[in-house]
Amino acid sequence: MNEKQIHRFVQRYLDATGCHIIEKSPAHFTVKLSPEADRALTNRPYYWSFVDRTGADPETMTFRFITDKSKYETNANAAPADHAGRSGMDAAADAAMARSLGFVHGSPAAPARVPEEVLHFGSQRLEQIFGAARAGGRFVCLFQEPERRSRHPLESTPYTAWLGVNMKVEFASDRKREEIHSFGVSLATGQFVERFHERLVNLRMTPRLPPNIHLAKNGLTLGKALAAIEGSLEKKLRGYDYEWAKEASQRLEEELAQVAHYYEPLIAGAEEESKAAIAEQYERRKEEIRWQYEPRVTASVINCGIFHLEGIG
Repeated sequence: MNEKQIHRFVQRYLDATGCHIIEKSPAHFTVKLSPEADRALTNRPYYWSFVDRTGADPETMTFRFITDKSKYETNANAAPADHAGRSGMDAAADAAMARSLGFVHGSPAAPARVPEEVLHFGSQRLEQIFGAARAGGRFVCLFQEPERRSRHPLESTPYTAWLGVNMKVEFASDRKREEIHSFGVSLATGQFVERFHERLVNLRMTPRLPPNIHLAKNGLTLGKALAAIEGSLEKKLRGYDYEWAKEASQRLEEELAQVAHYYEPLIAGAEEESKAAIAEQYERRKEEIRWQYEPRVTASVINCGIFHLEGIG
């Protein structure tokens, strides 16, 4: 990811989690975290357990996230000299007050001391934001934004709820291959769609219920919709060519034979007190080889959601 991509991603994360952006430029954000983002990013479990127990109003942290360090430093160096002078005097005043009064909070509009984090691909903080986005985005509930506004205030557009699931299928032995499958099931009619993500990617979605719409009644439960997806994926996988699994099983047998050729004479010729240790090592080695070579197919859910789309589908 380059600086612009990181900046766009951080902007989307801050907006999605309801953070208050105090100041921003193409190179940075100064932001007061929302409770959701603070819980995910600041590692303050004791503080949040206190808030949860007492019901106190949470005081979230403020950060300056720098997404393009060179551009940010260039802009900072170009700041007027009198501004720099005021910043120095403000810092000196903060230090004097801190010595007398302890920690002094800045105003909400301009915090006195703001921790800075440089975000670049591979940085710990950006990885933490990636993880928080993955955890928070595993399940979503979104509505399609209408392409046109209703001309009549009483006109109502029908929307259908779809269960959308993205799944990863892994074919593994001593070699590995992965596939991503995206399925959608209409909870109103039971209609089944593959490559559902491609249908969504060009639509504008919002977490808020749009005006002048009504939701079609669901005729299918989530459990039945998920069962339909699982059944479709299983049927698809049964039709695959599994010659790779036969070849992997053959390599497994060859590896086990080589290990047996080494360990079995070693155990037979060992003294009684050392046989048990060698046999235990032999069993561990066989388990390692089976884990490495034994062919297996696993399917797991990456993320899913309820998507309310225009029309009856």
